Amino acid sequence: MRFVALVLFVLSAPAMIAASDPLRQSRQCLVVVSRDWNSKTALLRAYERKNSRSEWQARGPEIPVVLGKTGLAWGRGLAKPDQGKLPSKREGDNKAPAGIFRLGLAFGYAPARRARWVKLRYLPLTKQIEGIDDPQSRYYNQLVDRSKVKRVDWRTSEQMRREDDLYKWGVLVKHNTPSQPGAGSCIFLHIWKNATNPTAGCTAMSEKSLVRLLGWLDPAARPLLVQMPRREYAAFRAKFVLPSAQ
Repeated sequence: MRFVALVLFVLSAPAMIAASDPLRQSRQCLVVVSRDWNSKTALLRAYERKNSRSEWQARGPEIPVVLGKTGLAWGRGLAKPDQGKLPSKREGDNKAPAGIFRLGLAFGYAPARRARWVKLRYLPLTKQIEGIDDPQSRYYNQLVDRSKVKRVDWRTSEQMRREDDLYKWGVLVKHNTPSQPGAGSCIFLHIWKNATNPTAGCTAMSEKSLVRLLGWLDPAARPLLVQMPRREYAAFRAKFVLPSAQ
């Protein structure tokens, strides 16, 4: 019986480790560290490594980014923090989510044939594609093609093909997945208006910087976004194998 128990423990150990370390399988990581919870700006740095036993290596220079109009709040991602009295991300709070998140599909105004250089799964945006932010909708926190929906059940949404260039290129951040109504929706990496104008809850940067990241991000490397204030990042780094943020 002791032998069987030992075998079961050994077989289950990798799964236990993977569950406790959300970065275990990742070889690409975007780290956004802000001064504090109220910061509207921060710095992003990309890191990569060969495997889970390798050291993280910085790739490229630091990238200035803008965050939510009211700073940050803990989001629903891969790691559950010891939150205490700190706020949780909610729909409409104008806060960017803090935590560790997978990166999903890329999107943009260009047709697919002109975005073949993007390794992530790519969604060409049309006037029919909307980001659903109505917590009562069964499509909450999803990008949906209105023309393909038999019954539209949402009252509010954001048209993704905008008149400006904010979503000319972007990446979906897998915050609040699977969706909990009201916990925040449609979080992206996208192009900023400028270096001082914050967002409604996304992380935005210059088009040049975002395009450079899009050419590098590879789904095979299981890229992640790690985003939080400096003090919390230091605590998470002590717990997980995170890059050394400068």
